[in-house]
Amino acid sequence: MHPIHIIGGGLAGSEAAWQIARVGGRAVLHEMRPQRSTAAHQTDRFAELVCSNSLKSEGESSAPWLLKQELRRMDSLLLRVAANTRVPAGQALTVDRDAFSAEVTAALSALEGIEIRREEVQAIPEEGIVIIASGPLTSDALAADIARLTGSDRLFFYDSISPIVDADSIDMSIAFRASRYGKSIDGSDDYVNCPFTRDEYNRFIDALLEAQSHTPHIPDDVPYFEACLPVEELARRGRDTLRFGPMKPMGLDDPRTGRRPYAVVQLRQENVRSSSFNLVGFQNYLKYADQARVMRMIPGLQNAEFLRYGQIHRNTYINAPALLDSTLQLRANRRIFFAGQIAGIEGYVESIATGLLAGRMAVELATGTEPVAPPRATALGSLCHYISAADARDYQPANITFDLLPALDDETRARFKRDKKARHAEVGRRAIAAMDAWCGTPSHV
Repeated sequence: MHPIHIIGGGLAGSEAAWQIARVGGRAVLHEMRPQRSTAAHQTDRFAELVCSNSLKSEGESSAPWLLKQELRRMDSLLLRVAANTRVPAGQALTVDRDAFSAEVTAALSALEGIEIRREEVQAIPEEGIVIIASGPLTSDALAADIARLTGSDRLFFYDSISPIVDADSIDMSIAFRASRYGKSIDGSDDYVNCPFTRDEYNRFIDALLEAQSHTPHIPDDVPYFEACLPVEELARRGRDTLRFGPMKPMGLDDPRTGRRPYAVVQLRQENVRSSSFNLVGFQNYLKYADQARVMRMIPGLQNAEFLRYGQIHRNTYINAPALLDSTLQLRANRRIFFAGQIAGIEGYVESIATGLLAGRMAVELATGTEPVAPPRATALGSLCHYISAADARDYQPANITFDLLPALDDETRARFKRDKKARHAEVGRRAIAAMDAWCGTPSHV
């Protein structure tokens, strides 16, 4: 088998390389770091998490859980590593980001079937099978070549990342530990919660609205990604928007009062040592001085030491429905695959999923087998169906949701009536059965 070239050593590229090597294929993994870094990366390791450290819910009957269950059945390296490097976070699969990327890097470096090249790829190879997994921070040169290849203009949206604070600087006489509604995998109180009174919340919103943002080097008409809006943008959309969004107090009681706070900021553990926490949903683009001042108005964070401030960075993705098949192949040039956020999806697990599929589809192509996408009934098949069949005129990247999977028939819906959880469980049962059947075929084992 000729080598398969993978451009980008993020989540998608790392998983793709593993999938190729695990069946005896040869992968050439190109990663430009450390020769050239990005605005968000801090290391040269593979699969570095630059935003949240959460791979979302492990709660049964949730769409992220279903997608992860399918990937586990397909021997996902990154989900195996996530289990090894997990830190407490309620029902979420959250990892120690340093340990996670270090273990992925070690695993890929140890495989004879993977050749690692630390170099910037500025143009797509003209021959051979190629997986483009260059991520949301694709270099300008490569992005220009992708635009040339696809014949369409590049599409950008701008994404923000949350601040991280030193655990020792959190005032635990004000903040308290709890998981929302007491739900966590092991019954522990995994989040640190900073409770607001009405007056504290209103003063915080006033300060947030008055704070100065960095001047982004972007056109005014380029939108943020709706699923990851900066908190200052949310505040501008209405005074109570944050209180009904990332600051919702539902399912939490302040032990000092025995009552539900008016609003809450939740902090999630960053690493195994519990030495740092990120402010959940508090991505922002405030100037650092104003950011520190405003965030220290959060009860319990008045003396916060920031290990990382919130930032904004460029995300690049193709207009996937106009370009890709459900096998992630470029329709106009089927030796080329796209995976990860550059393919027009959003989310860590979704990036892992498309990397896994691109790796497997590339092996099929390399061995003379026509690639076949997973069944539409599966979460992975539905995700790939969305990015290949959505309306290309107004395309927005998507996370996995049950809305992407086929709806249940009327008879089944009637049987479950208004029990949404039971309906989701039935969709999940059918998806896993379909994935098991697909994985059992000779080319997908």
